[in-house]
Amino acid sequence: MKELLRTQDPTVILYAKTVLDSVGITSFEADVNISNLYGVLPRRLLVVDQEFDAALDTLISNGVDADFSNGE
Repeated sequence: MKELLRTQDPTVILYAKTVLDSVGITSFEADVNISNLYGVLPRRLLVVDQEFDAALDTLISNGVDADFSNGE
């Protein structure tokens, strides 16, 4: 799995997951519990390696504003 994006805004994660689901790309939200506990740590959205490029293109073309990772 590769990190697709990270953000402290839960609405960005929700929108990104919805956009990815609509095109059939499965994503996984990481760091939910620790982010809820401390409130200042970012959440990460992960996708499988093979879908990273398609997921990134999809989110950018749908106007998702987040800190996109390079997948490393």
